[in-house]
This record gives sequence, structure tokens and C-alpha cells, in this order.
Amino acid sequence: MKRDSWQLQHAKAQLSKLIETSATRGPQTVTRHGRPAAVVLSAEAYRRIRRRQPDFKSFLARAPLHTLELARSRDKGRKLEL
Repeated sequence: MKRDSWQLQHAKAQLSKLIETSATRGPQTVTRHGRPAAVVLSAEAYRRIRRRQPDFKSFLARAPLHTLELARSRDKGRKLEL
């Protein structure tokens, strides 16, 4: 039986086993009160995920900004007496 979900108290009691299982069998979900609270990944799986996501600066550099029509409204708002 492949185990991929751990109750929080069981995960705390068997942290070493949880980490080993995440390295050999893939991501492991830790639940709190029956709801997913965290996912434990191997360091290699985490590096693969991080490598796939470009940083915001790279995203902006590749964005097709020439297709955006930027126009500012000439409305200056209303006058208020203070």
C-alpha cells in the first residue's frame, strides 16, 4: 500500500520516516484535523519545481508589452471642500 498522507501527530512522531518516504515515493501530504496542511518533498523534487518557475524579472522581460494599450484617463476627479 502506497502511503502518501500522514496525520500531523504521526508525521511528528516519525519525521525521519516521513522524509525518507518523500525521497523514495514522492510528495507526502501532512494533514491537520483531516485537512491537508503541508506537503513534504524531497530536496531534488523541490529543486526541479523551483527551476521551472522563472523569477518575476525574467517574466517581465519576456512579456509582450508592445501589445498593451496604455492610456491614462484625463479625469482629475471631483473637487472637495475641506
